[in-house]
Formats: sequence, structure tokens, C-alpha cells
Amino acid sequence: MPQFDSHSRDELRRTYSEAWRKHLDQAPLTPLEAMITDVIGVHPEYQAMVADADAALAYESGAAGGAENPFLHMGLHLAVRDQVSIDRPPGVRELHGLLQARYGDLHRAEHALMEALGATLWRAQRAGQPPDEEHYLALARARLDGHKR
Repeated sequence: MPQFDSHSRDELRRTYSEAWRKHLDQAPLTPLEAMITDVIGVHPEYQAMVADADAALAYESGAAGGAENPFLHMGLHLAVRDQVSIDRPPGVRELHGLLQARYGDLHRAEHALMEALGATLWRAQRAGQPPDEEHYLALARARLDGHKR
């Protein structure tokens, strides 16, 4: 999401914590904060950490015994939602709808896209190239049939 391009890790984590605090206080939220709090809301396992800004800033994924990085996870949710909202790469919005129909659940559909996006980003990083949108969509389409490539 372009609005996060210049943010440091700590600034991003503060953004999550501040948005969640505002949500809990029932304070007005910006559209971005509302999207962030919606993602946090469907992840109760992350809520206590995000609510404690110091814990959020101190969190190290390797220190948790190899546990998934909650900020990466939530960030991928936000990235997928942004992609779907602007249909970029072209066709991702339709694919998202098909995945949602297949799984019967928005959250599971997002996870299918997140897995494909994560694999695509990892591949691009290893190759030192930009992410291949066609590869991403192909991986996501494979999830429609219950396959992973």
C-alpha cells in the first residue's frame, strides 16, 4: 500500500496500535484506520499485542519460536484488500469473488490470495526482480481447485 512506503517498522506498528486504541475508545477512524481495525478484529490472537504499543514495538517474530509474524500477516491482508479494491493486478477482484464463493468465507478467500502473494513476493525477492503478476494470479487460481503450486 503506497501510504506505507516511507514508514519504518516502528511507525507501522504504532499505526496499528493507535488505530486499535481509537477503535476500542470508539473514536472516529480514518478509512485506512477502519481497514486496519477490521483486519485486527478478525484476528483475536493479535489483539492483545496490538493493544499494547510497547509490546507491538518490541515484538520479534524469531523470538516467538518461529511463530508467524502478525504484522506481516495483517499487512498481507491489507495488501490483498487494496489490490481487490483497485483490481490490480487486473482480474484479482474477480478471482477474489470466486475464491470467496468456493470457500464461503471472505477471510479464507483473502488467505488464499495472501498465500499466492507471499509466494510470488518471495520468488521475486530471490530472483531480484519485480513480482510477476501472472504468476501470482496463476497461484491464486490454483487455489480454486484446492491445489497449491
